[in-house]
Amino acid sequence: MKYLLIFLSAILLLPSACKQKKIENNEKFFPVLSFIRSQVVSVDTSLYSIKKIVYTDSLHSDTEYIKREAFRVLAKDFLDIPDIADKKSSSRFVEERSFDETLNRVILSYKPIDPDKEELQKQEVLITPDVATGDKVTSIIIEKVISDSNGFLQKNMLWQVDQSFLVTTTRQKPGQPETITTLKVTWNERDNE
Repeated sequence: MKYLLIFLSAILLLPSACKQKKIENNEKFFPVLSFIRSQVVSVDTSLYSIKKIVYTDSLHSDTEYIKREAFRVLAKDFLDIPDIADKKSSSRFVEERSFDETLNRVILSYKPIDPDKEELQKQEVLITPDVATGDKVTSIIIEKVISDSNGFLQKNMLWQVDQSFLVTTTRQKPGQPETITTLKVTWNERDNE
């Protein structure tokens, strides 16, 4: 956890006003996969009630409470992302850092150098800087795309730290209409959000 605090403190030194800086691959990337795994472990050991909502083509939704053991299975899309913080994968991605004054967020954005060769098209880590209490990761955004002879599959994923996650899957098989399914899982979501 110390390396995370040191890394996040270094981000505060970034220039304000949404300026971007490309980072060479010799610097370490934010460990998104490890961070999400720690979130899953936290939920596994918590006493939160976990709720699953599935929306199909925005017309129909099903809501149910799920057992803690099922949480890891539902979070599978996040747990199956490549670990781009690993040296083997990091050479295929580039990091851009920016600060959004409107959101008051540092944004670490990771994109593939050759998008046609990667399923993972984007990872963004949003961090709220706070000198008094320490920087806090608030959200992680991930986009995956698979396009082959079996059709088109896109997953847009949002992890709201310590609260919920959302996976929107757009799928189109050859000769069939596009389907959109959204899975939302909450465990500690605030009522006002």
